[in-house]
Amino acid sequence: MEYKILLTVFVTVFIAELGDKTQLATLLFAADKEVSKLTVFVGASLALIATSAIGVLAGSFISEHISAKYLHYLAGVGFIVIGIWTLIKA
Repeated sequence: MEYKILLTVFVTVFIAELGDKTQLATLLFAADKEVSKLTVFVGASLALIATSAIGVLAGSFISEHISAKYLHYLAGVGFIVIGIWTLIKA
């Protein structure tokens, strides 16, 4: 296992998830006194695992057809576009 990549992915996803709508939705489910906190945790964890698996599979498939260099450019442009869109909507 490549620990540098593991740590990079962990930190990136952790920071990206802090305060986003997924975390807020999980917080709201956990705030219900009648709901098991373990059930909310397991459900949210499984959802993040499933979406991450889709991302890994899609990335693996796309990388077979597009070079990593262009994927990095595409990701960079995508993040810039999302940032600009967020600023405009603010």
